[in-house]
Amino acid sequence: MKRQFVTLIIFFIVVSAFAQKTYYCQQEGDTLIIGNDQIERKFIWNGGNLMTYSLSNKASGKIELVTAPLPDLLISKTEKVGTNGLCRTEEVTATDIHPAYLKTTVTFTLGALDIQRIYRIYDHCPAIACDTYLKGTMNRISGEQNENSADHKNIEFAEDMKSRAITAILDQLNFKGQHWHAKAVEFWDVTDWNNNLVTERNAIIYRKNNYRGNLFFVRNGEDNNGFFFLKEAPCSSVQLAYKDADFIAEFGKFMITGLGLTETDIREDEWTRTYSCVTGVYTGDELEALTALRNYQKNIRTHLQERDEMIMMNTWGDRSQDTKVNEAFCLQELERAAKLGITHFQIDDGWQTGKSPNSAIAKGSFKNIWDNKDYWKPNIDKYPHGLTPIVERGKRLGIEICLWFNPSVQNDFADWHKDAEALIGIYRKYGIRIFKIDGLTIPTKTSEINLRKLFNKVLAETDNKVMFNLDATASRRGGYHMFNEYGNIFLENRYTDWKNYYPYWTLRNLWMLAKYVPAEKLQIEFLNKWRNSQKYGNEPFAPANYSFEYLFATTMAGQPLAWMEASNLPDEAFKLKKLVEQYKELQYNFHQGIILPIGDEPSGRSWTGFQSICDQVNKAPSGYLLIYREDNDQDETWIETWLPEGKEIVCTPIFGNGKAMNSIVGRKGSIKVTLPQKNNFVMYQYQVKEN
Repeated sequence: MKRQFVTLIIFFIVVSAFAQKTYYCQQEGDTLIIGNDQIERKFIWNGGNLMTYSLSNKASGKIELVTAPLPDLLISKTEKVGTNGLCRTEEVTATDIHPAYLKTTVTFTLGALDIQRIYRIYDHCPAIACDTYLKGTMNRISGEQNENSADHKNIEFAEDMKSRAITAILDQLNFKGQHWHAKAVEFWDVTDWNNNLVTERNAIIYRKNNYRGNLFFVRNGEDNNGFFFLKEAPCSSVQLAYKDADFIAEFGKFMITGLGLTETDIREDEWTRTYSCVTGVYTGDELEALTALRNYQKNIRTHLQERDEMIMMNTWGDRSQDTKVNEAFCLQELERAAKLGITHFQIDDGWQTGKSPNSAIAKGSFKNIWDNKDYWKPNIDKYPHGLTPIVERGKRLGIEICLWFNPSVQNDFADWHKDAEALIGIYRKYGIRIFKIDGLTIPTKTSEINLRKLFNKVLAETDNKVMFNLDATASRRGGYHMFNEYGNIFLENRYTDWKNYYPYWTLRNLWMLAKYVPAEKLQIEFLNKWRNSQKYGNEPFAPANYSFEYLFATTMAGQPLAWMEASNLPDEAFKLKKLVEQYKELQYNFHQGIILPIGDEPSGRSWTGFQSICDQVNKAPSGYLLIYREDNDQDETWIETWLPEGKEIVCTPIFGNGKAMNSIVGRKGSIKVTLPQKNNFVMYQYQVKEN
């Protein structure tokens, strides 16, 4: 009781400091309550090893009571009641990286293991995140081995049908009801090898089953209220200590499993972070579920126009590798990039003194980089004046210079501090603040920890000015739901040289991901369609069959990446600048909305696109519709959107080839659209008319 009293005093001292916010934390006897104006979660104290008592959706007024409270974190078969429990609440002030949020730290002990659970809740956000840290010793983090239901006895053996205890659970909820519908969403990176990046699995929850993925949406069929789990971890296929499941469900019991570490990763004198998890609530249809998720995702990293928006050119896409990059080449490229309207020019591998394995000149290594103390200095033969002339020319042309960088991977990034100092030094000397981080491999918890230390040190020493383009093309990396606070994601390498660039493939990958990942956080490539056209022959989906404007348009929902050398473009390519300048005018506003896919999945023959649902305060809903007509014979069609059924909308074309139109929204948000030509597009600003 004494510790609870101390916690209560801390709460009352802190609450006045953020009384203007909607989030709160309070302790009432043996109950801890965390919430805001959207969500509330009540916990039974249990010595600090919290047990959820209820989960409330403030918008609908629905309160789900837990049927049989169990510790949310279940990590030991024998120790379930915490000791030495302590709770501390504080407001974390806003930075350039994140908005203000309420941080509640619950610390307790299970046996010889100390545990820290840090709950994060943002203003007006219907989700509560939890970061878990472990310290001490543990003989075994136990959990059931993967089981095949075909090996079980049949339903007549009632005793055998009972649930078995599961440990190593990050979070769990246990509600009544038999009519729970779920969707598990699994993601795939390693995009050099994968071109199908999202898999959905729908289920009516029955007996115990495992589900893979980073997202688990659950809806009660009786009242249509729902919640979601988000596992902030790499993609399932590359997670650490993975046991082939991220979620476990049985009737009304739902669990997040997989800590991302083993007993040997836990240290006695330092906190080790597990994978994090998020619980959010929603009511009604899929749009509300996706809106609740996106609300949380947009709070992870504040999207600033001057820092996060970009139309980048990176010359690696033309496969010259490091054979061309030098001062003269970069100065020439900058002049031509300016004629396209490019805002950022990134020098990829080859600017530095050291040689990587990707070098076409002399094969190097990603290991033992610091055997060469000059590795990350500009190559003096290529850049005799350093990078200063490049940076200065870029400033005159309105183009920001960015670089490629590869941390030294040996011994779990043991030299992370040297890598960080190199990046900080480049920032201080040249003002370069955007770095493509490549060549990562995260095979152990130690490597993950050291990589975070690298990123955090760079941000701390540069006042959060540096950001990273995190490459997702190969090896074990962060995927789409981890390290999101550090920048955006370089999604894929595609090349006309190897015929693995097709515009509808790129559009499809963006379209599939945009439902669950903020599109504005993805760098999406368009290529020089005139290169290697002969390799495609008469293929109908060859890049040469599309206008250069259309290729650029396929990237607009994300951050456009000109994956090419500007000097290889024909003169006609530079007509693109008109569209680029038009896009710049609305890029930030478009990305501020909740961007979701509309129409059919891109196939090369579809009607497809994106809708940006913008924030509304005391006015009718509005936003943007970006619509593509692929290679099909329909000049006009009905396309499903996220617009409200029965409402009249007014659509004003911003650019592209559509005409102004009014439409009454039909079933499933369908509206009739017209585009006069194949492989064409239009960007509309829409307004929903008030009744």
